[in-house]
Amino acid sequence: MDVDEFWAVVESAGAGLDGRTGDDGEAIAAALVTRLAATSSERILEFQGLFDQLHDALYRWDVWAAAYLIGGGCSDDSFIDFRAGVIALGREWYERILASPDGLADHPVVRQTAAEEDDGTLFAESVNYVASEAYEKATGGDDDAFYEAMKAREPLAVGIDEDREPDMGEDFDFDNDDEMRRRLPRLAELFLDSSKD
Repeated sequence: MDVDEFWAVVESAGAGLDGRTGDDGEAIAAALVTRLAATSSERILEFQGLFDQLHDALYRWDVWAAAYLIGGGCSDDSFIDFRAGVIALGREWYERILASPDGLADHPVVRQTAAEEDDGTLFAESVNYVASEAYEKATGGDDDAFYEAMKAREPLAVGIDEDREPDMGEDFDFDNDDEMRRRLPRLAELFLDSSKD
């Protein structure tokens, strides 16, 4: 599986859904499990390898700050789920967010989230586990078999050096509204209450 195939699988699973968590997040995850389980165990492992690399590339302070604004806070675990949710949006949105997390202000679901004060948008925990579930279905194995198989294989390259420490960019205070407005002005406009100043 190459990167183009990876995105084709993700986008076909999310077709017709808006990317919210809850029912849509679960539906995307279920569709991914079904699609992957119908392939070979090797393709499932390749999917997970690519998922891990794309997920890791989002491990940056600016992306975390966007998750913090959208979610009304964001723990380490929640940030894992947020990055999975970004991947579930598909290639175009993933690349836009990777280039500029503030671009999430253009996503209709994020705009609706701000209007409705719904802090669950884009946090898609179940998407993190689709490959392991698909592997269990396809092979009759268990979680341990999946993780052992992942450890035994060579990672696929997607232009990300796995041996290099991630560059998260400059750390900053997510609770400093002025800093958030400076770094993510469009998201801050949607999610920060100006009356707090």
